[in-house]
Amino acid sequence: MAFLFGCEGIHLEYPTKKVLDDVTLGVHEGDRIGIVGQNGDGKSTLLGVLAGEVEPDDGLVRHTRGLRIGKLGQRDALDDEATVERAVVGDTPEYVWAGDPRVREVIAALISDIDWHAQVGTLSGGQRRRVDLTRLLIGDWDVLMLDEPTNHLDMHAIAWLASYLNRRWPKGTGALLTVTHDRWFLDEVANAMWEVHDGAVDPFEGGYSAYVLQRVERDRVAQVTEQKRKNLMRKELAWLSRGARARSTKPKFHMALAQELIAGEPPVRNTLELRAMAMQRLGKQCVSLTRVTERFGGKTVLDNVDWTVGPGDRVGILGENGAGKTTLLKIVQGALKPDSGFVKIGKTVKFAVLSQRLDELEEMSKYRVTEVLSRYRTRVVVDGKETTPAKLLERLGFSSRHLYTRICDLSGGQKRRLQLLLILLDEPNVLILDEPGNDLDTDMLAVLEDLLDTWAGTLVMVTHDRYLMERVTDDQYALIDGKVRHCPRGVDEYLELLAERDAAVGSGRSFADVTRQTGASQANEEKPARVSAYSNAELREMKKRLASLNKKMGTAAKKVEDKQVEMDAADPTDFVRLGELQAELDALRVAKEELEDEWLELADALGVE
Repeated sequence: MAFLFGCEGIHLEYPTKKVLDDVTLGVHEGDRIGIVGQNGDGKSTLLGVLAGEVEPDDGLVRHTRGLRIGKLGQRDALDDEATVERAVVGDTPEYVWAGDPRVREVIAALISDIDWHAQVGTLSGGQRRRVDLTRLLIGDWDVLMLDEPTNHLDMHAIAWLASYLNRRWPKGTGALLTVTHDRWFLDEVANAMWEVHDGAVDPFEGGYSAYVLQRVERDRVAQVTEQKRKNLMRKELAWLSRGARARSTKPKFHMALAQELIAGEPPVRNTLELRAMAMQRLGKQCVSLTRVTERFGGKTVLDNVDWTVGPGDRVGILGENGAGKTTLLKIVQGALKPDSGFVKIGKTVKFAVLSQRLDELEEMSKYRVTEVLSRYRTRVVVDGKETTPAKLLERLGFSSRHLYTRICDLSGGQKRRLQLLLILLDEPNVLILDEPGNDLDTDMLAVLEDLLDTWAGTLVMVTHDRYLMERVTDDQYALIDGKVRHCPRGVDEYLELLAERDAAVGSGRSFADVTRQTGASQANEEKPARVSAYSNAELREMKKRLASLNKKMGTAAKKVEDKQVEMDAADPTDFVRLGELQAELDALRVAKEELEDEWLELADALGVE
């Protein structure tokens, strides 16, 4: 592969921080590089240096002659007085750009909802961002540098962008560098990763999943002292390695080593146990919507929706920008009364809402973090262990010196994490999260996921971060054309539904007719009504069986744990014995799952949601 550009011995230092220290990198044709690191470690600065926008204190930056580099910065340089058309295509005649299928595709995918003749100065921040991205993508570049390209894009647009970048250049040509916290996007587009930290840049092969695998192994070999960070990445590795994403990732080291690393790592959360704990805190009733309709300015946002959120449910809401997800959240929590229909909220429900804005912290801005924490209980229980708010804040990436920082002086990501902590300290039993991943880097997103894994309560989340959605929630529902549709296969099914809707619009048929014919989805999916015609004797027997199953599940879990210990202690070179132990372990797990399934069926029959 031909060399395109790179840097040698780069050193860049600001008065308060060393950003890059003797960094040497090279980018070749065919490279698709994802750049990760903690907020403030210099990812955007590195892009600026490589693009020639930032002058280093020392070292050289080399570009091949005639190299065309297109860069999307975190801020645009669009002319406020220009129209959207001029900002995107400049002086190019309409018959020229309209005759290019690639240009038409980009415009249709990103800015079809924006007035072509509107002035840029009248657009919202998100609309300006999409206009700037469109301007860049229709250009003819050898190299694209994208700084947070998924900001202000919904999940549908992010999926399109990943697909577009994967086919923009012929294989083995062009180059892409992208800074993003969207881990799904990184796995889709990157064939290599750079981790920026402590003035250095460490390269890794493969996408984000492969990066996590290699990072855990690197930490293990180096015997790093950051044990908490290592355990967190091991937990994320376990989730990645057991899913479809890991099976499609082929890093150049043995997968057997990864399996060895996660052999004793339990599933990311025990859904059954968390659901049982949630029912103890909430009872049988959480939130139920019946024939709910809501309209805004002549548009029907929710159309005769029936939807139930039960105790312990972990629900993700999917939908395009403007589909009405935030409206649905407001109706669920009782903050907005629908135009028609009924919303029933359980008597014991205690909501907590993590909104996209940080208004809750504004009135506390003059106080120090420790002063705010002093208003709450001194001891809290997390993951079955008692801890202090300060320790919990440390788990969220705050150092001891941050405790004495005024809230107004915290970064956006720090405020976001503090906002989440204060919400959890209020001990709600229903948590509503609206874009919780905003302002968080990949490491902090992993911390957030780890914290939510052990939270026993009902969770309803809206996010365009596909990785976060699939990692934290157990069920996903799509809000399309005013209907709430269950997506058993998750985001993939949601994207298929959008494609079917677009095809229906193109053919002149209604989306409802198409989905009825294909059976691809059902609007407002309801749980079947429970049969209550049990005799008292039958109910007593069912309750006894439920209690018996609780004990048997505990015994089964202990057997699985003991067999895992036995397997860990076995000779790693005795493959025959290891195979036997693995078969026994699989059988015990199957038996445990059968008990859990029976428990769920009985609980459902008894009216436990």
